Amino acid sequence: MTQQPQRTPTPIDALAEEWVDTQLDIVPEYHVWLGRPGREGEYADYSPEGNARLAEAQADVLRRVQAAEPVDEVDRVTKLDLARELQLELEKYEAGFYQRDLNVIASPEQGLREIFDLEPTATVENWETIARRMHNLPAAMRGYIASLRAGIQAGNVPAIRQVREGITQANKQVGSNGFFFALAREAKAGDDELSDSLKSDLEKGAAEAAAAYGELAVFLEDELAAHAPEQDAVGRELYSLASRSFLGATVDLDETYEWGVEELRRMVDEQESIAREIKPGASVAEAIAFLDDDPSRKLHGTDALKRWMQETSDRAVAELGRTHFDIPEPIRHLECMIAPTQEGGIYYTPPADDFSRAGRMWWSVPEGVTEFDTWRELTTVYHEGVPGHHLQIATATYNKAQLNTWRRIAGTSGHAEGWALYAERLMEQLGYLDDPADRLGMLDGQRMRAARVVLDIGVHLTKQRPDGEGPWTGDYAFEFLGKNVNMNEGFVRFEVNRYLGWPGQAPSYKIGQRIWEQLRDEYQRREGEGFDIKAFHKKALDIGGVGLDTLKTALLG
Repeated sequence: MTQQPQRTPTPIDALAEEWVDTQLDIVPEYHVWLGRPGREGEYADYSPEGNARLAEAQADVLRRVQAAEPVDEVDRVTKLDLARELQLELEKYEAGFYQRDLNVIASPEQGLREIFDLEPTATVENWETIARRMHNLPAAMRGYIASLRAGIQAGNVPAIRQVREGITQANKQVGSNGFFFALAREAKAGDDELSDSLKSDLEKGAAEAAAAYGELAVFLEDELAAHAPEQDAVGRELYSLASRSFLGATVDLDETYEWGVEELRRMVDEQESIAREIKPGASVAEAIAFLDDDPSRKLHGTDALKRWMQETSDRAVAELGRTHFDIPEPIRHLECMIAPTQEGGIYYTPPADDFSRAGRMWWSVPEGVTEFDTWRELTTVYHEGVPGHHLQIATATYNKAQLNTWRRIAGTSGHAEGWALYAERLMEQLGYLDDPADRLGMLDGQRMRAARVVLDIGVHLTKQRPDGEGPWTGDYAFEFLGKNVNMNEGFVRFEVNRYLGWPGQAPSYKIGQRIWEQLRDEYQRREGEGFDIKAFHKKALDIGGVGLDTLKTALLG
């Protein structure tokens, strides 16, 4: 990837940069995410007043962006996507999303703790910052509780299932075996010994942070639970906003549901065909059992998992960098990590803006899970790394010459996750999944993503179940997913709770893949014989992270 000539910043670039700075001021945690110094150890104001301040800033920037005139194509895309995002965030604020922001994976309950995962720990000063953040966590938690309390007053409360799971998660952080006490006990700055006073400050901060989670658990159990509805469905109005937010696109939800049903059927047929390749006459379940008994495809322990992840990732970067992508040196460094939590899930965190912190692939291994099957997980490494999330997101980070800061860090789940699923299929096309077992693993994931489209839209819009046995319910969702994934009960439980509490996010993967493939096919149709898929990928990734409607406009006009 050749670095592009430096573009002269425009007034719209200046507005976008100003918006990034405003977000850094209002949400100091962004400093850590971007790897920028400043506001060390501070938290955003999660109270209703803090959310109102953020909405006021969004409205101000939106007015100014809408009035600005683009000077080139880069400006046109920036204006289109920044206005789209700001307008949507204001709609979500008016709908009270912040008042009901509690789920099992991506709400302030998790975010207040997860920021510690990205805090540097190499120096004494780093540990002083960590102690400061621990001390500041209780105030942030009280603001968050105030917003949930405002939801009670407004009759805008998350479902009881999310409240109960939130209580369980909060209580895990309270005891001496919780995250904060463990972090304080393990504190070490390389070869430098921490002073007794700093160790004491860390222990005190850990106690304060743990107590804050105790306060959250009490609030959830004693106040919020009494007002939480039994029904998991959020309804069409809230769901439509959430879907637009995660996709950066407006889709026909009813048509998408029917497409999801058909796509799931196609995935099942494809899986059954490959199962017979693995073992003649075998069902999918029999082929999986056969593979699970193969010791050559099994890893034992998280150390072996981490080592295999890193080796697989490094090999993909090296080989694809020679053959299919021009990958600059800073992007070639991807760190594979075992997450300090045990909640389940695999995720990617981007590099710092200056690449001082590498992009990272995290595996949050559930408690008690000690064995891992490579045939299941190979495609996951490609999904999270190269050519998936890391290539896409780090390319935007690297492309400073053409993209302002906001364009390098913006984007939607549909854009990023859709690309990652697109990348999985691309690796199959490039021959990296020629082993039928690895293709079965890829299809296992693709089938799950198709099932999530059906489940998520089905539950939250109370659609009719595919089996014709009445409308969707949250309870049926567990049975449905269990039939469509080859995972243990704990995984199914976590995943379904995630979908029920985070509407619109899970379908954005498969719907995003669909839109990416539609854009590629239309682009190819227009280019005719001159179509070059490598050039298409470069053009698409050089745009940076945007909503999928914006991507369509940028690629197809």
